[in-house]
Amino acid sequence: MPGTLYLVATPIGNLEDITIRAVRILGEVKLIAAEDTRRAAILLRHYAVKTATISLHEHNEQRRAPKLVDRLLTGDSIALLSDAGTPLISDPGFEVVRQSLDAFIPVVALPGPSAVITALVSSGAPTNSFAFVGFPPKRLNDRKNWCNLLITEERTLIFFESPHRLATTLKMLGDCIGNRTVSLCRELTKIHEELVVGPIHRLTETLGRPRGEYTCVVWPPERHGKEVIARPDRKILLEEVELLMERETSRRVIVRKMASRYNVSSSQMYKEIEDAKNRSKNK
Repeated sequence: MPGTLYLVATPIGNLEDITIRAVRILGEVKLIAAEDTRRAAILLRHYAVKTATISLHEHNEQRRAPKLVDRLLTGDSIALLSDAGTPLISDPGFEVVRQSLDAFIPVVALPGPSAVITALVSSGAPTNSFAFVGFPPKRLNDRKNWCNLLITEERTLIFFESPHRLATTLKMLGDCIGNRTVSLCRELTKIHEELVVGPIHRLTETLGRPRGEYTCVVWPPERHGKEVIARPDRKILLEEVELLMERETSRRVIVRKMASRYNVSSSQMYKEIEDAKNRSKNK
C-alpha cells in the first residue's frame, strides 16, 4: 500500500495557530517536504517534532516531485509544508499533488491557517462571494494587464503583495477599477498586526514606508441598498464623456474613470455610454 501525502497547514505568524492533528501528523510521517527547511525547523523545534525534512520550493519541485512520489509508492507517508499557511496557495506543491493523484496515492489536506481567509473575515468586505487572485506580476506591463483583467470583476478581491510594490500596485489598481474601498491586512497574527481600511487612492497617499507581509482585500463596487448610485441622464453622460475625450486618448481609461465616478463596473458604464449614443442617434 502507498503512503499518504499530507498537506499540512501551518501558522502564518503565531506559532500557537496549529491544530493538534497537524502536530501529530508531523511527528508520524517519515519525511517532511518543506518550502524552507530553516523556517520549518523553528516550528518543529517548538513542538518537539524530530521528523527528517527535505526542501521543496519553486526552483526544485519539478526535479524533486517524482522522487517524492516514488517514496510514497514504497509506503512512506510524507507531509508537505509551505512557509506559512495552507500549502499550494501561491506556494509550491502543485506538482507533487498532481503526480501523487495520478499515481493513485492518497492526498489528505489538514485544514488550518490561511492568510486569505483570515484577511477576508476581518476586512469588513462582503464574504459571500470572493476571488483570490494571488500575487500581482512583478513586471509593470504585466501588472497593468493583470489590473485590467479585474475591471469587470464585481466580487470581493483578495491578493498578496510585497511592501516595496504595494503603493504602485494600489495606484495602478485604483486607476483601473476605480476608487473602491480596500482593507490592507499587515503581519497577520504577528506582534505588529495591523488592519487599515479606506479608499484606494487615500491609502496610496498615506502608506508611508510599507513594511511586512500584506494581504489586500478589495471591496466590490459600492452600492446603496440594492441599487447602484444613480447615473445622470444620457445627455449629461455624453457631455462628460466628451469632456474626458479632450484630455484622454484611451477609450478604456475614459470608461474606467466614468465607472469610478458613478460607482459602477466598467462593463456597466460601457453599456450606459453605448446606450446613450444609440438613443441620441435615433432621435
